[in-house]
Amino acid sequence: MGRRGREQHEIPLAPIERIIHQEGGYRVSEEAALKLRSIVERMAREIARVSVQMAQHAQRRTVRAKDVEMALRIVLSKPQSLLEEGSA
Repeated sequence: MGRRGREQHEIPLAPIERIIHQEGGYRVSEEAALKLRSIVERMAREIARVSVQMAQHAQRRTVRAKDVEMALRIVLSKPQSLLEEGSA
């Protein structure tokens, strides 16, 4: 879907394009920015989901930095799943 499509995202496209530019990308296709945003959002949601599970397991309602760090390790141990459209 194009930039003006109805699909809602938590992360705007401009910061994604800016990050690619900051890392040396001279020109950025819309397709590349959309793909990176999709991956970043899925990864963030999966890390958040696992972080909440960590806090609940510790009988806490507050997600702490250590929960996020542990969730990141868990999520990164299976990186292929983040590239699949239907995951997370």
